[in-house]
Amino acid sequence: MSRLTLYTRDGCHLCEELLAELAPWAAAHDTSVALADVDADPVTRRRFGHRIPVLLVDGELAAAGHLDWDALERLWNAPA
Repeated sequence: MSRLTLYTRDGCHLCEELLAELAPWAAAHDTSVALADVDADPVTRRRFGHRIPVLLVDGELAAAGHLDWDALERLWNAPA
């Protein structure tokens, strides 16, 4: 089963919007979205800090800044 991780930070309104947009899709696919603080780890902050919100599917980039439905579906349905 695929796992969704959303990198965010406190006070990020774009992150909140992406999560709200993603929530119905996640519920329909019987999955949850793990939230991760982009600032909690220096490597993650360097990698994604200026691009949040960042959504990963099983560690693969699915979206940065805004939700990319095509990338999300492609990664979600990719063979394991």
